[in-house]
Amino acid sequence: MSRLQPSEIAPPPGEYGPASAALRAKHRAMWALGDYPSVAATVIPQLGARLVEACGVERGTWVLDIGAGAGNAAIPAALAGASVVASDLTPELFEVGRVAAAAHGVTIEWQEADAQALPYADCEFDCAISSVGLMFAPFHQAAADELVRVVAADGIIGMANWTPQGFIGQMFATMKPFAPTPPPGAQPPPLWGDEEHVRELLGDRVHALNLVRERVIVDAFANGVEFREFFKANYGPTVAVYAAIAAEPERVAELDRALAELADAYDLGGGRMEWEYLLITARKSG
Repeated sequence: MSRLQPSEIAPPPGEYGPASAALRAKHRAMWALGDYPSVAATVIPQLGARLVEACGVERGTWVLDIGAGAGNAAIPAALAGASVVASDLTPELFEVGRVAAAAHGVTIEWQEADAQALPYADCEFDCAISSVGLMFAPFHQAAADELVRVVAADGIIGMANWTPQGFIGQMFATMKPFAPTPPPGAQPPPLWGDEEHVRELLGDRVHALNLVRERVIVDAFANGVEFREFFKANYGPTVAVYAAIAAEPERVAELDRALAELADAYDLGGGRMEWEYLLITARKSG
């Protein structure tokens, strides 16, 4: 996957800029496709809790979860005793989260919000986190600026992002030739899993920046075909790519083969895979 430097990417004004209603609607619709809560619960149920632990979230912490989905990180944060706002561009995901939060006996405030234009005051939160959520906002610098802006001085910033070299990064690289052309200036989500890119995005606005590559074990699929069929039915970006080529059966078959082969190549035996992510923690500079 080619690297794009933030300094070389200026989000364009107009229809497809970071404040664009058209782009927000497009991304909201994509994540409403399929069943992302099922994906998160099936594939990465432990990832949000790992992020919360790494950030040292505790009772009394005022937490914003950005790109919260159905609460994969928001619920563990609330279970740790934090007061939590779970924000996402796609509020269709919240109902599953509300049910899960109630089952765990915690209260969370769910709010529709664009990661590139958050409706919160400067320095409003003690901690802002995102578990494979904010990384999908197309204009990385705009999202990074908002992430830093809403956190108080010396507050905690934490993210878990898929890496370009890991399985999900390679899945997006596999789907790219079949996908519609992204908006001008948009950057690939897995760049948020590149250490240099993260340092450039956050700059000197943070200190105590810690970047660690970790792996999550995925054993939900017996083989590549089973993985492909699950993601083809449930994971919004994959559903969207297949929809874009639905009238081209040869390309559909080609993508079918490529995704199954990719998953099989990552199989360590018995349907067990390791998916790499970058765990980011930092404190906002005063």
